[in-house]
Amino acid sequence: MSSQASNPARVVPLSQASLRPAEREPLWRDVVGGVLRRERLAQERTLQDVADAARISMPYLSELERGRKEGSSEVLAAAAGALGLSLAELLALTQDELARRTGSAGRLQRIGASNPAAPLNQHQHQHQHQIRHQHRSGGPARYQGQVSLAA
Repeated sequence: MSSQASNPARVVPLSQASLRPAEREPLWRDVVGGVLRRERLAQERTLQDVADAARISMPYLSELERGRKEGSSEVLAAAAGALGLSLAELLALTQDELARRTGSAGRLQRIGASNPAAPLNQHQHQHQHQIRHQHRSGGPARYQGQVSLAA
């Protein structure tokens, strides 16, 4: 008797590529890029404006927003700072978006994480308004470090 005959149930591992689009786990770089873009557009700012404030190139920021590049923590901190966010705030927004996309918000809430489906509270609304106002009036970004992208 062959080994296949004695083990009729073969397990074939699935790769991400073989899954239908709705079943794929979103890539972190796609989610963080989408959050960066959403925040930039909410502030009605251009790619060039944010790239200049973050001291990164406009094409590189564009690639980050489109999920084509994975930014280092320094680059993400610079981009977040240019948008008036801390790195922690960017990561929290990204985590919330990832939870929303994967339907894991309920599980996260049970373990004490934030609820991405919850509406913004008054403090969060005020903070968003302050960020937008600062950038429209040319206020400083929180992140003041310089980022260089050596090839």
